[in-house]
Amino acid sequence: MRPLRYSINVTLDGCCDHRAISADEDLHRHAVENLEQADALLFGRVTYEMMEAAWRPPSQTGARPDWMEPWMEPFARTIDAAKKYVVSSTLDRVDWNAELVRGDLEKAVPAAQAGVGQGTVRGWREAPPCVGGAEIDR
Repeated sequence: MRPLRYSINVTLDGCCDHRAISADEDLHRHAVENLEQADALLFGRVTYEMMEAAWRPPSQTGARPDWMEPWMEPFARTIDAAKKYVVSSTLDRVDWNAELVRGDLEKAVPAAQAGVGQGTVRGWREAPPCVGGAEIDR
């Protein structure tokens, strides 16, 4: 079974809302390294929608928005290409290399971890000690 890892960016003042803080070049480089060490990403609806809104358009059009620095491009390409699992009871469908996870997380999360690989990175706003019965590997 692939490990489940938790990843979130937190500033010294405790803020982890990506809409309220601006990540620098080092943070983006570190995020790319984390994503490259995962076979898939596990998001909640809010994080999925936030990441998709920001990073999907640049990767599809090849045009960089005004807010996007050139050093952000590797992150945009990496997150765009990543397999994603989205946990939501309110979304009807997902795309962007994503699979919608509904129902019993006790079964769904271990199923996403099944097989041999580098692991699944889970990122959303709160970090519980386990997700769907799967312990977060450190």
